[in-house]
Amino acid sequence: MKRTLTTLLLLMLVTASSLGLAARTAITHIKEKPEAPGFILKDMDGNKYSQDSFAGMPVIINFWATWCPPCRAELPAMNRAWAKVKDKGVAMIAVNVGEDEDTIFSFQADYPIDFTILLDQDGKTIKRWPVRGLPTTFVLDPQGRLVYRAVGGRDWDDDALLQKVLDLRIKPEE
Repeated sequence: MKRTLTTLLLLMLVTASSLGLAARTAITHIKEKPEAPGFILKDMDGNKYSQDSFAGMPVIINFWATWCPPCRAELPAMNRAWAKVKDKGVAMIAVNVGEDEDTIFSFQADYPIDFTILLDQDGKTIKRWPVRGLPTTFVLDPQGRLVYRAVGGRDWDDDALLQKVLDLRIKPEE
């Protein structure tokens, strides 16, 4: 009996662990593909970006904050993902919610972010997006429609997950 119970507990632990790993690489497909809410936000240097700045390519857009533990845990994988896709016609944006440049700059000493950081200091942009908590990440298709959503941290450098993003690229006419 004790051996059966031990085996059962071990099996449950392995199953729970594998489910956790699957969740870290899963993104939810948004079947309706609604148009993404627009935005005009500044980067750390004061340059303005809009959704149109990234038209014609898939965009990974992550809403985050420095005080958010899952956001901090996710950032290294996002940087590794960016290294994999930056030359493949994909954009990646980190939209910081509610913080100033000095806070983010200090934060980057421990958690570097190699892709575009935009500032939603007044929180107006996040209110227009279907964000359910931080971090929340969306993948937009080249037409600016919401195609995937991930609530909570993900292993964005996972090749299978990134392939879903890469598959959204517009293929040239043959």
